[in-house]
Amino acid sequence: MTDDELIALLEVKDRNALIELENKYGAYCKSIAMNILRSRQDCDECLNDVYLSVWNAIPPARPDDLRMYLAGIVRNTAISHWRKLHAQKRGSGHVELLLEELSDAAACDSALEKLDDTLAFKDAFNDFLGSLKQEPRRIFLLLYWYMDKIEEISEKLGISESKVKVSLHRTRKKLKKHLEKEGLL
Repeated sequence: MTDDELIALLEVKDRNALIELENKYGAYCKSIAMNILRSRQDCDECLNDVYLSVWNAIPPARPDDLRMYLAGIVRNTAISHWRKLHAQKRGSGHVELLLEELSDAAACDSALEKLDDTLAFKDAFNDFLGSLKQEPRRIFLLLYWYMDKIEEISEKLGISESKVKVSLHRTRKKLKKHLEKEGLL
């Protein structure tokens, strides 16, 4: 089933749309949620919330790229679930560490909120990602978007863990400079 056909089913609120959505993108969505939550039970709960969100969002939303639209919803929902689950343990987990690193790169606590809320910040961030060579961009996105661990990135890309760490360090420094140049810091 094509994405347009899936969206059309969602628009008319056909219950088969959720089945088809899960058949086509379930494994993809689950991998994103598992990278963040690291628990099958929490992941399943998150995905239920994701499918409900998609059901409620389409219409009026009509995404151009359903796969990336779902990835964004899964990622945001999983991070929200993770924060609720770890509210008493701030700073002790993989996801929190990644979010702190991004905040440090942007040199202010509200950088992630700006990423979500400010069109100028989003544009600058997207421009920055577009300016990166393929490997550093892929490493950056695997860590900060898909929440893969450094060991997993190293394995996926067939490079050493130290190369991954160096690339991430350099990319965060470039991000900070880019945001300063754009006047967003």
